[in-house]
Amino acid sequence: MSLPPFNGLTSPLWLPYAQMATIPVPIVAVRTEGCIIHLEDGRALIDGTASWWTACHGYNHPALLQAIQQQMMKMPHIMLGGIIHEQAWRLTDRLANLLPGDLNHTFLSDSGSVSVEVALKIARQYWVNLGKPAKNRLVHFKHGYHGDTLGAMSVGDPSDWMHMALADILPTQICCPLPETAEGWLELETTLAKQHDEIAAMIIEPLVQGAGGMKFYPPEALQKFRALCDHYSILLILDEIFTGFGRTGTFFAFEQAGIVPDIVCLGKALTGGVLTLASTTVRTPVYEAFLSKESLKAFMHGPTYMGNPLACAAANASLDLFEKEPRLEQVRSVSIQMSAELEPIKTFDCVLEVRVLGAIGVIEFYPDKMPNLTQLQQALIETGVWLRPFGHVLYVTPAFTITPAEISQLTRAIVQVLSSS
Repeated sequence: MSLPPFNGLTSPLWLPYAQMATIPVPIVAVRTEGCIIHLEDGRALIDGTASWWTACHGYNHPALLQAIQQQMMKMPHIMLGGIIHEQAWRLTDRLANLLPGDLNHTFLSDSGSVSVEVALKIARQYWVNLGKPAKNRLVHFKHGYHGDTLGAMSVGDPSDWMHMALADILPTQICCPLPETAEGWLELETTLAKQHDEIAAMIIEPLVQGAGGMKFYPPEALQKFRALCDHYSILLILDEIFTGFGRTGTFFAFEQAGIVPDIVCLGKALTGGVLTLASTTVRTPVYEAFLSKESLKAFMHGPTYMGNPLACAAANASLDLFEKEPRLEQVRSVSIQMSAELEPIKTFDCVLEVRVLGAIGVIEFYPDKMPNLTQLQQALIETGVWLRPFGHVLYVTPAFTITPAEISQLTRAIVQVLSSS
């Protein structure tokens, strides 16, 4: 079936992060394989985004498809309310074994934003259950992004243009600059010292603030966050939705700091990019605060499709691939090649910085020398590459299985397009 001509003003399909009155005509995908998106018009694009960082094993991996097909024939879905099933049990048990320390108890949901909502609710109710209801506010950081639902938006950067239209209805949390100097750390500690009696938790993306601008920071900062949270009796929530499952070079980004958060959120690559699934895992003392003969102390949350057997089967198959295939070694190879091949871009007049961490490559532009992002994306498509710049950055987050030749095609396209822009 060929789709009719696209018109944003009358489109039945409402696209994300887009002004539908002015949106350019989108490309039409008909098939995927490996790192390739095949288009309706016969063109093929190398995907440098892995579909918003999810398709870590590439598209259409046979192990993932087979797991879904086998589960489909047995039980595509069953409610998790009062019923459990093997795929969900096995997945949560594996996460408990993969995550360090006593991160042993996982609540499943159906999207990253919802996993953050779950984390925020758990953090607040934890203190209610302990008899400290005044500890109900959240510390978050400038350039942070944790999703598009209301609770998640309230702990994003309040200056983020994406959410400004709804700023007046969001709960007011405690937004701090990400500390980079001794003075910055002193400022953060001063805030915590003054307000810790009203703070339930601190939330941050470990090592990389993703959608807020692909900002990197060192593992040592996570160690300091952990120490401050311990000192002031504040729960530490780490949002690993983007960074988890090898993207930064270790299976979980926070491993590089040698710490254990109180709550960790996972999503995106959890299923290898084939079905939507997310998780919120907590340490045993947090879990135990909800165990009681009092029903009001139970955690009253339950997405309809939480623990969907198809999604859990895909996640288990994805974890099998991490065990059987050399994904972290592939990430290291991708990182080395991207670092070398993006190096020439550092000299371009419009480029503020080029940085690489794991399988994340970032080109940040000077705000006053920004190329037109719509034109930039279209020019990249014309070279046979799919990338999606935003804000002041062009980022490359390919599948870990991408070939060296495909990486070179991506980097050559970027150099070519930026040279002529």
